[in-house]
Formats: sequence, C-alpha cells, structure tokens
Amino acid sequence: MAVEAKSVPRGWVPVEHRLFGLDRRTFRPALIVLAIALVLIYGLPALNSAIPWHNEIKAGQVLELGGGATAVPPVGWQLESGTLTGGSATSLQVTLASGGATIELNGTSYDGSADAFLDQVERADGDRPGMSGDRGTLTTGAGLVGVVQTRTTASGDDEVDAAFKMAVGSAEAVAAAPALLVRIRTAAGQFEHYQDEVAALLRSITPGAAR
Repeated sequence: MAVEAKSVPRGWVPVEHRLFGLDRRTFRPALIVLAIALVLIYGLPALNSAIPWHNEIKAGQVLELGGGATAVPPVGWQLESGTLTGGSATSLQVTLASGGATIELNGTSYDGSADAFLDQVERADGDRPGMSGDRGTLTTGAGLVGVVQTRTTASGDDEVDAAFKMAVGSAEAVAAAPALLVRIRTAAGQFEHYQDEVAALLRSITPGAAR
C-alpha cells in the first residue's frame, strides 16, 4: 500500500540544521557580513589613527604658494596637501593639521580688494549658523595687507578667515593680483592654544618677486 508523502511547508528547516530556532546554515554568511561591517566601522579608523604620519613640518621648511609666493608653516604640524619650496606646485591648495586644528590656504584669481574677496567667500559659503565677530586687518612682514574675520560655528568650533591680495604697491597692481584665503579651524575653546603659530604663519606670507 503506497504511503502518501506529506508536503513540506515553505521555509521549514530540518531539526539537524536548527539552533535556538534559527537556521545554522545562515550563520556563516551572517558572521562574515558582521565582521566586514565591524572592520569598516571600527577597524579602519583605528588603523588610520595607529599609523603615524610622515610629513611633519621641520624647521626651515617653507610652503610654495605659486608664482614665487611663500609662507612659513608652523614646525611640527602635518602637511596633508601642498608643496614645499623646491617642489613643483601645480595648484595653490595647502592643508596643514595639528591635533584638532587645521589651516587651509587656497589661491585664486580675483580682481578687486582683499575686503571684497572675503565678502565673496562669505556669500559663497551661504548662511551658515553661528556667530561672526568684527572684521579686522593684518599686515604681513612683507607688507601685504589682509582682512581677518573670526567666527564661532553652531557647534562651538572656532574659525578664522584671512584674505590677502598677493601684491604690494599701487592700488592697480594690488587689485589685479591673485587672492589668497587662509582658513583656520579649531575645536571649541582651542584657538588660543594655536594662535601664536597661526599668527606667525599669517605674518610670514610673502608675495612673489614678480608681483
């Protein structure tokens, strides 16, 4: 007499493949996915923190700002992008970092004053939450006159923008010269710790001899 085969419900897992009601066959791929996720979330940042940087600024090194213009970076900071004198700068984009502070230098063409250039930068940034301080002026050792704007972000971080026209001399020569924006960012309440190094870098900015 033939025995009628019982239909197996969809998704039914044999007893030998179950553990606490779960299909043990899915454990291995699930664990692999979990391991990859943990590496991406925790492993890579930890590895980046553990690997020391090897581009520390040493005494006597000078930043190349293009066209013969230079600046002296603070010793001990890390040069994340940019070129030192003696190298071949393809663009004026420099990033320096130290702890929770960064200094970015970006050059561009601009016809007008340093004050008007900083106005344009602020318009490009849009209406960012935070509080801005008074705008002041700063003169470098080479005679470049820049404008400086301080700001506190919504998260409490400190920002300083300094804008320069990279020329000295007649008003026409200054207006036609390239512009330089120096943006400093530090964690909340930390700017005083870096202000002497920042001030020294700003005052060291020198235009090219041909400007």
